[in-house]
Formats: sequence, C-alpha cells, structure tokens
Amino acid sequence: MPHYSKLCRIVIDVEERHHADELAFWQGATGAAMENFPSFPEFHGAMLGDGDFGLLVQRLGEGPAGVHLDIHTDDVEAETARLERLGAKRVQNVEGRWWIMEDPAGLRFCVIPDPPGTLHDGNARRWED
Repeated sequence: MPHYSKLCRIVIDVEERHHADELAFWQGATGAAMENFPSFPEFHGAMLGDGDFGLLVQRLGEGPAGVHLDIHTDDVEAETARLERLGAKRVQNVEGRWWIMEDPAGLRFCVIPDPPGTLHDGNARRWED
C-alpha cells in the first residue's frame, strides 16, 4: 500500500541549562515566535517561510546537544521499513507513536506520524511499497 513522507523539521537538541538562551537565539535568528507544545513541554517550535518546513528547539533531559531531522509520514511502519531497506536502523520507539532511527553513519533522526490526509501529492513524496 502506498504511503507519503517528507522531510519536515530541523530539531535543535539542547541541554536544559542552555534551553532559554538557545530558544531566544533562534527566535531572533528566524524572526519566528517559537510556540510551546502543551502536550510536549520540552518542545518549542515554529513553521518557517511558507509554513511547509519547521524548526524545533528541544530541551533534553540528558544527552549532548545536537541537531537532528524529522521525517513526517502518514504510515510510520511503512516509512521506517522503507528507510531500513536503505540502511537505517531503528533505535527507540517513543510512546508507541514515532521512531528514533539512525542513518548508515549513525546520525539520529525521527520518523513522526502526521494526521491522516495531511500529506498528499501536493506536499509530500508518495512511495509505492
């Protein structure tokens, strides 16, 4: 069954002690108000440009600062399987909703579900399985 996916967000991961400064910096750098997500208080984000691509600042509970990419999809299982065939590895399932994965070089990225119908031929890539 076909599914859709697209590279959707850059996520800046920062330690809690740097979070406020990093958030202020990226709000100033982009000119976008970084909104908090009530269901995920560790994230602040904004859609950029025409609203098709976003930036998130994530407050880490632990781990080093870094940057990762989020791929959004309408079928998490099909997309993670497709990426595994390309050489990615599943690292951790988060709350049964999305996957943290590693690319062939060991760089982490996430595969995130989008609500049904939000991805289509006009805004995402269609993959035939």
